[in-house]
Amino acid sequence: MLQKLSIRNYALIDSVDLELDKGLNIITGETGAGKSIMLGALSLILGQRAETKYFFNQDKKCIIEGWFLLADKQLQSLFEENDLDFYKENTLRREISTDGKSRAFINDTPVTLTVMKQIGERLIDIHSQHATLEISDPSFQLSVVDTLADHQSLLTDYRTKFKQYKQQQQHLTELQTKANEARNKQDYEQFLFNELESANLKNDEQEKHETELQMLNNAESIKRSLLTGFNLLSEQETAVLPILKEVVGMLQGIEKFNPAYEALSDRLRSALIELKDIAAETSALEEHIVFNPSRIEEINVRLDLIYSLQQKHRVNNIEELLSIQNQISDNLANLLGSDEEIERLIKALELMHADLEKMAVKLTANRSKAILTTEASVGKVLQKVGMPNAKIKIEQSATAELNKDGKDLISLLFSANSGQPPAPVGKVASGGELSRLMLAIKSIMAKHTSLPTLIFDEIDTGISGETALRVGDVIGELEENMQVICITHLPQIAAKGDAHYFVYKNEQSERTTTGIRKLGNADRVNAIAEMLSGKTPGISAMENAKDLLGYKN
Repeated sequence: MLQKLSIRNYALIDSVDLELDKGLNIITGETGAGKSIMLGALSLILGQRAETKYFFNQDKKCIIEGWFLLADKQLQSLFEENDLDFYKENTLRREISTDGKSRAFINDTPVTLTVMKQIGERLIDIHSQHATLEISDPSFQLSVVDTLADHQSLLTDYRTKFKQYKQQQQHLTELQTKANEARNKQDYEQFLFNELESANLKNDEQEKHETELQMLNNAESIKRSLLTGFNLLSEQETAVLPILKEVVGMLQGIEKFNPAYEALSDRLRSALIELKDIAAETSALEEHIVFNPSRIEEINVRLDLIYSLQQKHRVNNIEELLSIQNQISDNLANLLGSDEEIERLIKALELMHADLEKMAVKLTANRSKAILTTEASVGKVLQKVGMPNAKIKIEQSATAELNKDGKDLISLLFSANSGQPPAPVGKVASGGELSRLMLAIKSIMAKHTSLPTLIFDEIDTGISGETALRVGDVIGELEENMQVICITHLPQIAAKGDAHYFVYKNEQSERTTTGIRKLGNADRVNAIAEMLSGKTPGISAMENAKDLLGYKN
């Protein structure tokens, strides 16, 4: 229940604190005093959008805060789903700054408006005279039947599974789209892969082939240079090695005379040994140099293939070609894998659809049973509110495909008078009839729901006299199941309240503000008397007010 509502800087309200009773709370006041402004402020902590142009003072921020006493464990799970602390007393607060920025808090934890709206809808149901249009909404009509069918757990499970089903359907569509796109490229990618695979590329072969080709293309020049070098070292009359041998011999003849000569002789002998090795290696290298045109052709063909593949795939080395080959291989493997996944997903969806069909059949059966109960229960309440010949008929039909609610279509038909065939409610009911019909429906739903607070905003439009008394009785009965707040202009309804609040205008300092105060017994008599006969009620009006109140003064 809503224990307290605090409003700061909203519309005509500068500052208001409203503490509410747990039973039936009546709010009255002159037309234009600001009764509905209270609801506008309350709607802000229920997640509605706000505009700064409605601020009382454009230089200050607007703050709306509500304190709620909750005991519903289902609401506790909703809090926990949104990572919010849940207490017996919970606070919802909304702050709107002068620049239009809004902040929402639940138990001092910042939340989005979506979360605040989601929780707010489970705390309060505001029903205004304009909300009677809702009664023509097929979704609302279905929710009425579902409430009386008392299968919320089944419906929740169905909707959860249906949501998963639609998500998996979407996933399947995405997989099939990707698979089709891949299949369109499959032949080309398979060709590219086969081309790369048949090339049998090796990481370092390009550098080796390029080096070998350079050697083969310059074989004659290399062979000639090596042979000339060998001859100059060893074979010619003036070759280096014979001359060096002669020098070594000369130094050996004198090395006994001076250690320095001996050192020079050793160094020359070492140089001679090194040059002999160089000459031998030069000769060996020269013998291995062979001009081989067929090998040149073979290497050129291989390098042409490598260069062509690099140019085709716009890369610079074999490592990148091999990477592309691996990627194409993965793509082809994924295509095979996606086909298997698609097949598995199709089978899983078939099983999910079968389960949903079974659940939808149960929902349909429950709704069929609830329809009879709903028609009878609403009819009884309509009699209580002065419509003895009125009745409703609920038609149930089926859709071809499953939807988030199952396969049922619900249509509410209404007849206000005997002999009048039931017709769609929005076409045949007057404003007053719609108000009473909605009240009847809400009163029946209240017995099957855990909604803490129900607010009626002048739904008594178009009724008076005895009918107003009966409507007041029905509204009064609602407090057995929930807190009720009723904004009314009818004294017959106002007298039913456990607590009575009066909204008034205060004009001072050239500024009009709205205030609200709780009425005591004597003030209630006077307020209801004024509602009966005007601003200055006579003795009879006062006595009538006391009678309506049951002498509660």
